[in-house]
Amino acid sequence: MRKRKRILVKFSGEALAGKDGYGIDTKILKYIADEIEDLVRNSIEVAVVVGGGNIIRGVSAAQDGIIKRTSGDYMGMLATVINAVAIQEALEYNGVYARVQSAIKMEQIAETFIVRRAKRHLEKGRVVIFAAGTGNPFFTTDTAATLRATEIEASMIVKATKVNGVYDKDPNKYKDAVKIDELTYDEALKDNIKVMDDTSIALAKDNSLPIVVCNMFEKGNLLRIANGDFSNASIVSNK
Repeated sequence: MRKRKRILVKFSGEALAGKDGYGIDTKILKYIADEIEDLVRNSIEVAVVVGGGNIIRGVSAAQDGIIKRTSGDYMGMLATVINAVAIQEALEYNGVYARVQSAIKMEQIAETFIVRRAKRHLEKGRVVIFAAGTGNPFFTTDTAATLRATEIEASMIVKATKVNGVYDKDPNKYKDAVKIDELTYDEALKDNIKVMDDTSIALAKDNSLPIVVCNMFEKGNLLRIANGDFSNASIVSNK
């Protein structure tokens, strides 16, 4: 029986962009690698899903009709592969073994996603970075994160954002925004609280998979959460 904790961390592509709003900021990349390294050094098995919004978003690419939505989404999937390779490189720079597994076959760049192989990598202490979303258009990387977390039997999804949890409204726009420490899946869906998209929340609910929302830029936060300290985060679960 597996004794070590296993978590999946979801990063947005925009988080890699830094102040420029596009591309990859290597300082942020190194920071993310350091935070993941802390988890690995503390015997926590780590999987990662990263978005591609710092390069291209499928919905945005297809908004004027010149590019079809399906093609736009595939372009977005390719963007996540670029980000996944960047995270792999940063981790290996830190001496942490990592593997990229892609939902779209591209043998020269990444392994093809195979759940048993992913689990074996994790058991050996390697970080597994899942790229190319679910491999299907019309599904977000949030949904991919929930799907992969369920497949590898992770104990939780940690959604690493720029805020320290879930609020009743945008804390960057409203000073009176109130942090919600705990909520159920049904509350998140009913109140349209955008923890993740509705498909991913529903999938998490069906599998009783907790979603923890935290500020990725607070050093040591991921390790504290992995060890059960949610004091500076929000958790969505069955309660």
